[in-house]
Amino acid sequence: MDFSVNEITKQVAATAKEFAEKKIRPHIMEWDERQEFPVQVFKEMGKLGLMGVLVPEKYGGSGLSYFEYSAIIQEIAQVDGSIGLSLAAHNSLCTGHILSFGNEVQKETYLPKLASAEYIGAWGLTEPGTGSDAGNMQCVAVRDGDDWVINGTKTWITHGKTGDVAVVMCRTGAPHTRNNSTAFIVPRGTAGFKSGKKENKLGMRASETAEMIFEDCRVPDSARLGEVGEGFIQAMKVLDGGRISIAALSLGIAKGAFTASVNYAKERHQFGKPIAEFQGISFKLADMATEIKAAELLIDHACDIKSRNENVTQASAIAKYFASEVAVKVATDAVQIFGGYGYTKDFPVEKFYRDSKLCTIGEGTSEIQKLVIAREVFKQ
Repeated sequence: MDFSVNEITKQVAATAKEFAEKKIRPHIMEWDERQEFPVQVFKEMGKLGLMGVLVPEKYGGSGLSYFEYSAIIQEIAQVDGSIGLSLAAHNSLCTGHILSFGNEVQKETYLPKLASAEYIGAWGLTEPGTGSDAGNMQCVAVRDGDDWVINGTKTWITHGKTGDVAVVMCRTGAPHTRNNSTAFIVPRGTAGFKSGKKENKLGMRASETAEMIFEDCRVPDSARLGEVGEGFIQAMKVLDGGRISIAALSLGIAKGAFTASVNYAKERHQFGKPIAEFQGISFKLADMATEIKAAELLIDHACDIKSRNENVTQASAIAKYFASEVAVKVATDAVQIFGGYGYTKDFPVEKFYRDSKLCTIGEGTSEIQKLVIAREVFKQ
């Protein structure tokens, strides 16, 4: 495997970094304090091709690989994890689902608008009573002639309030039976589709998280993605790729916290010398650097497998599990290095600390990643 960074990846990363510094960094705490989802920023990213990274050029996307995708998310997340999270959710989940399982009409209808950010995408799997237990979904779609009628609630949905179009997994069979769910594309404005509570979160506050509520929401059979009963299988394949993006998000947060820590350790003096010269601090930084590099290699490994269209289930789960735990550890140590200043909003690491925790929860908790990894081990 050759993980040397090519010129395209370097150029794409540089574009994302420049955008993050100019358009995101000046507003980080303003958006965080107000829990504001800055839609216009995503519209601008759409113009740069960052909202359809993996979408082929024939559908208006950038047609790039997972290596470029990972690099983009990392650069954005080093500045603001919440913007990186929304970028990842839009690309990997809603857009990625339609790209992977939509028919030609669905792709031509939705992908150009998602890739340009004319549409912001949402993706609904989780419910109030079902997270990883998706076989027991209570959001149900019932066939009625040429239509489907959807009833139920989805929760913890990124862009659940603002998203212009959602891919929604609904139960179409009996609970806890095989092949009992189906995916549908539901545009905002469809009668019976509305947003519910917006969550007031610890971190990732500029990434909108809200309920989606369906009350006798009628959609045509042409809105169905793939065959009846394939929804859960599709969702798991979508999450395989999505977990790479959350791993990249985690790595970006870790890198941001690490860079801030190194700079502070050089500048902060105690007992007549920079604290970087004290072994207690330098060893923390050494551990951070080592764990970040290990996470980076695991992500590159998963990107390589995904780019070759091979089974990436185990590799993406390993990358997501390890990188997310590294993000939390690095951010925690960063606060410790900053001391009292690290506990204030005047310095960047407290936000990295708050944002990092979501990475161990979203798109499957660390415990779920261990289950996925173990299952793949036993298969082998």
